[in-house]
Amino acid sequence: MHVATAVIAFIATLRFGDWRNWKKYHATILFIALGNLLYNFLTSNYFLWRLHADFISNHTLTEMLYTFIVFPCTILMFLHNYPTDAFGKTIRTLKWIMIYGIWEWFFVLTGRIQYQYGWSLWWSIAFLFVMFPLLRLHQKHPLLTYILSAIVAIAVLWWFKVPVHLPVEDRS
Repeated sequence: MHVATAVIAFIATLRFGDWRNWKKYHATILFIALGNLLYNFLTSNYFLWRLHADFISNHTLTEMLYTFIVFPCTILMFLHNYPTDAFGKTIRTLKWIMIYGIWEWFFVLTGRIQYQYGWSLWWSIAFLFVMFPLLRLHQKHPLLTYILSAIVAIAVLWWFKVPVHLPVEDRS
């Protein structure tokens, strides 16, 4: 399912994304990649969610598939021709929250994702309501977005009691 997700994202991006102007989105692509890599680093051995690998051998390599294919494709589609009016912005954001939420719900049903330490599909959906606006904000105000993202990350780490103070091998 995860490899299929990457293939579908790539094909959809060829049709609906802005490949020709990828440089325009490069900083935001790096921002989302940094966010996912940071999540995997900070929660190592205490993942709030784990992706169950299919054709790829483990969680880490599966996450790399998302970091370097699915998420960049998402940026190229989500930010392409971004609406200027408030209604259009709201609809675009809600559409992408629905796409990601439904996709993750399907992963829950098929056993492709496992939640731990209090995380749930509802927390994922709540996170999407933060993530997509931050992606757009990053396009316009990157420094502000880094500050807000740090606050969100600290709040999530604190709320879910991620033991970042412990060495990775001592977490469980």
